[in-house]
Amino acid sequence: MRKKNIITAGILFCMALQGLSGCKKQDLPSQQAIYIGVTYYDQSDIFLNELLDCFKEEIREMETEDKKVNVTIQGAGGSQKTQNDQVKELIDGGCNVLCVNLVDRTDPSEIIDLARDYDIPLIFFNREPVAEDMQQWDNLYYVGADAKESGTMQGEIAADVIKKNPQIDRNKDGKIQYVVLEGEPGHQDTIIRTENAVEALKENGIELEKLSYGLANWNRAQAENRMSQMISQYQTKIELVLANNDEMALGAIDAYEKLNYTESTLPLFFGIDGTDVGLKAVRESKLDGTVYNDKEGQAEAMAKLAEALVTGEGIEEIPFENQRYLYLPYAKVLE
Repeated sequence: MRKKNIITAGILFCMALQGLSGCKKQDLPSQQAIYIGVTYYDQSDIFLNELLDCFKEEIREMETEDKKVNVTIQGAGGSQKTQNDQVKELIDGGCNVLCVNLVDRTDPSEIIDLARDYDIPLIFFNREPVAEDMQQWDNLYYVGADAKESGTMQGEIAADVIKKNPQIDRNKDGKIQYVVLEGEPGHQDTIIRTENAVEALKENGIELEKLSYGLANWNRAQAENRMSQMISQYQTKIELVLANNDEMALGAIDAYEKLNYTESTLPLFFGIDGTDVGLKAVRESKLDGTVYNDKEGQAEAMAKLAEALVTGEGIEEIPFENQRYLYLPYAKVLE
């Protein structure tokens, strides 16, 4: 009996050694495993869903016989607490790199602390944390675009259309009466896109008069409601609608369509992001222009960065700004 116990113990010891050596094999290039945990602020956001579809495609193309890549994507439903909990779950599930689109860009500390405690590289995307937070740890990165550029381009394309169509100034007062549909309070793109769009219009010689603005949280239905309120107040006085994204621009168009306004009384509509539905609206001459946010480029940059951070290969080839930022350029889109 004693001999049998010794043999059993020996077998168990050998199995334990095999288990340990199996873990070590993951360090070998032939056994690389990349597990990416992704959480984003709200699963109803059209642009982010399109970006993440591109990201999943990049992940599929990244896989080889020697390299296994898994990705788990979760939407936080607009709750920072939910997102913090999701990051804990993703870490517990074994992810070795995190990609986070923050619910609250001013409150990333808990997520940063978790990533640092477990030594898991953290890539923020689309919603840029404030600069001070990005200095909390060396393994923090950002992938996105320059919000100032998008606002400037929106103002420039709006100015071009106005110059080519002087009848847009319906009351012939030499000014363009405009309203703004803004994203959400505190989001850097809300403030920067609006300010730079207006500034670019002025720099291109367009006299402006601001009538009103409405916060619509990037949402088409909310934008339709805010636009309906502004139409009831200003009726045909509105000559230009600047929206911080395509969804809100389309919501504004919905409001006018439901009220059966004729084409001659419609204002100009401009968005930002170049979503699939936004580009379709430009082709159909409903949306006068948008600014394309390079979701394919951002998805590719995120995937390559995630791979490099896990494998340690190719990081020196990534064109960072200030050692940790990757900005993809916007592009103008007109009908």
